[in-house]
Amino acid sequence: MTRLISAGRDTVNYPDRGATRRRPLPTGYHHLHHRTRIGRGRAAFEAAGTAVTTFGAHRASGMLVRAGHGAVRPGSRVVVGIGWGPLRISAPCEVIWTAYEPARIGFAYGTLAGHPECGEESFMVSLDRDGAVWFEVTAFSRPDVWYTRLAGPVVPFLQLRYARWLGRTVRKLAVAA
Repeated sequence: MTRLISAGRDTVNYPDRGATRRRPLPTGYHHLHHRTRIGRGRAAFEAAGTAVTTFGAHRASGMLVRAGHGAVRPGSRVVVGIGWGPLRISAPCEVIWTAYEPARIGFAYGTLAGHPECGEESFMVSLDRDGAVWFEVTAFSRPDVWYTRLAGPVVPFLQLRYARWLGRTVRKLAVAA
């Protein structure tokens, strides 16, 4: 089960806060970058942006998410539930930065104590000048607990698979709108 993290908890568990916004990504982490074409036009852009910034895309992809209502803001806390039943892992995060711009909508969250990884992940929807809409996931992370260290290269593989799945989910949500 997921739960909301109280604002009184410690802040992110890594020193490179905000690095997904200002590149390059820091060394010493696994880097992930995946881009998916979502569709065309302002309507697809706005629908995808809403799905991303309200965690609708995460929920529709099968994740259990506990977060505040409405669009994310810096400082918002969220717990993402990964897995099923007794194998569910809670992954607490804090929103680090947001972008609500005419051609970019998205956010990044960073891991908090209790997350199986440490690092940051951004979810961005962009509208190109030619009307193409893109969804992009950028992340840097490394294991923070014994079981993610033990899993070794499986974790980055699963992260990429999830980024691809999330891209397909955002596309479906944008087309449905």
